[in-house]
Amino acid sequence: MAPLIMTHTLTAFMELMDHGIVSWENLSSVFIKKIAGFVNAKVQDTSIQQVSLAILESMVLSSNNLFNEVKQEITLERLISHLQVTNQQLQTKAMALLMAMLLAAGEADRQNIIHSSSSVGDEMAHYLYVLQMVRLNHLEARMRTPLDSYNQEQRDMLHGLRQAAFETESESGLSNERRRSLCAKEFKKLGFSNNSNPGQDLSRCPPGLLALDTMAYFASRYPDAYSRFVLENSSREDKHECPFARSSIQLTLILCEILRIGEPPSETGSDYHPIFFAQDRLLEELFCICIQLLNKTWKEMRATQEDFDKVMQVIREQITRTLSSKPTSLELFKNKVNALNYSEILKLRQTERLHQEETLAPPVLELKERLKPELLELIRQQRLNRLSHGTLFRKISSRRRQDKLWYCRLSPNHKVLHYGDVEEETETPSIEALQEKIPVADIKNVVTGKDCPHMKENKGKQNKVLDLAFSITYDVEEYSLNFIASSRTDFCLWTDGLNVLLGKEMSSESMRSELEILLSMEIKLRLLDLENVPIPDTAPPIPKAPSNFNFCYDFSQAEQ
Repeated sequence: MAPLIMTHTLTAFMELMDHGIVSWENLSSVFIKKIAGFVNAKVQDTSIQQVSLAILESMVLSSNNLFNEVKQEITLERLISHLQVTNQQLQTKAMALLMAMLLAAGEADRQNIIHSSSSVGDEMAHYLYVLQMVRLNHLEARMRTPLDSYNQEQRDMLHGLRQAAFETESESGLSNERRRSLCAKEFKKLGFSNNSNPGQDLSRCPPGLLALDTMAYFASRYPDAYSRFVLENSSREDKHECPFARSSIQLTLILCEILRIGEPPSETGSDYHPIFFAQDRLLEELFCICIQLLNKTWKEMRATQEDFDKVMQVIREQITRTLSSKPTSLELFKNKVNALNYSEILKLRQTERLHQEETLAPPVLELKERLKPELLELIRQQRLNRLSHGTLFRKISSRRRQDKLWYCRLSPNHKVLHYGDVEEETETPSIEALQEKIPVADIKNVVTGKDCPHMKENKGKQNKVLDLAFSITYDVEEYSLNFIASSRTDFCLWTDGLNVLLGKEMSSESMRSELEILLSMEIKLRLLDLENVPIPDTAPPIPKAPSNFNFCYDFSQAEQ
């Protein structure tokens, strides 16, 4: 019983503090250590730990002094251990505290965060997204800083790229003019536009110094691949050469845009990349994979210098499509992005273009209009069949218990609605078992939402069930039969079906969605034989009639 009492006590404390009567800064160090002790304990009730994590989060967000005290008591390793449990609520509270500490500190040691493979809730997805954005945005300063030609460290990095790519002769014995000529020649082979002053290529922000960082990382981490890229392209004809430096600068910019580096985290964002939590230097590692992909795509497209922008568009598409599949490791990303070669991109583009053209071509639009009545009739029949099968509803009358159930179904001849009370365990009851009935001919109208009589009577419950409420009004003494559907699907099925019985148009969002799906499927089936055949906007001209019809077979002579 003690853990339950402690949970309620901490919850009550949290609610009192939320009223703002007492400042968080009045809390003593002893109290903070006590709450931190609940979080750090290896064996502890999860409910106590959840509330304790929430209290510590509020402390961190309220004061910098409290943040420093909490930081001394709670280790990052302990928080990460809470992220590895199966209890999703505990995971979420731990992530909330971790995010609060990261935002308050501005900088924190990064650790790989491995969350459970089960589906991530919306709140957890948001925290993972914010953590990703906070960490990636640490690269913003480099991204917005141009190369400084007078900075010796940056100049060394730049010349290190040249020296790693070419086995140059000793430069110490060369004259200044000879050294400059040799450097300019090698920077040109590296793909810099301004080979005499390559630093100017890195003056554009973004990507600024970040492009230099990614190139240097590639050259040091994968020296063989780097040398192979540079030497392979420097031996080609000038027009077919894939310029390493120019490509790297543009690729770094593309990765910054895809990863949204420099953008503040959105309050509602939840689109995170699982690969981020399995890799310390995500941008650099992605660059190393994608720069090799770029060289491969360049060869597949047989590109020249004039095709540079087209190649970069394909690269952007390859990266975006692959990341959208949410790869969980670099190896998986590498396999997927390399499988998505230029020919596959062309196929995908063609399929999407054909689909768009098919849906917009006038003959296709005309065919859609002709198919609509037939498919609408199919949906009507499905709605009536669903009503004939019937549905279980919960009682909404204030005079009865809320757990009472009743069943309503349409007769096979579609002329009578039968309904009556049933037990929880009862399967689909027969029509004879339903005591009450309403002739369809007596139904006057179907009303929904706030126009329903039971919504006017139960105002306190309107917000929860307003979208699922509907009523049938009928002639006998102005009575109504009131419904609250268990789901939006049931609501759409019943309101559509009742409107069909009354000879009215179906208007639910479910009907519109189903009609669009059926139309799309039917159109694709009808146009299968026309694949890769252009569909004209206008019908072809009708040819002139033949001068005579002597070619027709005379059946009368054959009968004689």
